[in-house]
Amino acid sequence: MFEYNHIDSDGKNIDLPVGKVVCVGRNYLQHIKELDNDVPTEPLLFNKPSTALVSLNNPVVIPKNLGPCHNELEVAILIKTRLCQSSIKDAEAAIWGAGLGLDLTLRDVQNALKRQGHPWERAKAFDRSCPMSQFIPKDQMKSLSNINFSLSVNNEIRQQGNSQEMLFPILKLLVNISNTFTLLPGDIVMTGTPKGVAALLVDDQIIIELNEHFLIRTYVV
Repeated sequence: MFEYNHIDSDGKNIDLPVGKVVCVGRNYLQHIKELDNDVPTEPLLFNKPSTALVSLNNPVVIPKNLGPCHNELEVAILIKTRLCQSSIKDAEAAIWGAGLGLDLTLRDVQNALKRQGHPWERAKAFDRSCPMSQFIPKDQMKSLSNINFSLSVNNEIRQQGNSQEMLFPILKLLVNISNTFTLLPGDIVMTGTPKGVAALLVDDQIIIELNEHFLIRTYVV
């Protein structure tokens, strides 16, 4: 099978359990427009299980024979303390750090589920659907509201975003989520993707960059 641990910027394991991944949909206006979706009035939430998590230091494995598998690069927030019915202050104190993750999405499967009014998990929560980077400690981040990140595929920039473009900023997202269900130590919050989603193909060469912090090179299998 496969094994995942949260790792820090030095590649060392972080002393937190591996928990659920809470994902936020439709949090960047240009991405909403490119998929012709409605603009949400509150955060759109769905979950991935811990078995979705794999390291971005390994090749990105996409399902075969299930239609196109799209990249969705997102800022990922690692939670270090329990959050329930939290305030902004509580939310900020609960953050271990930030990294980047891919919310791999089976687009045809998702569209079919949406047409039937069904949940998205079959399109979003399959094994290995959440390749994850290392995490940068919060005190090494200049600002959670000004995180630049990008995804290049075969040396062409496909996605480029900044956390200041989010409809629902990171701390408000954590408060909103914690008022719906509890976040536990080791949980990850994926904060939404900017425009530029498209199908990944076997042998695609990928570069993922969190500006001023790290650059990861990998490929699709």
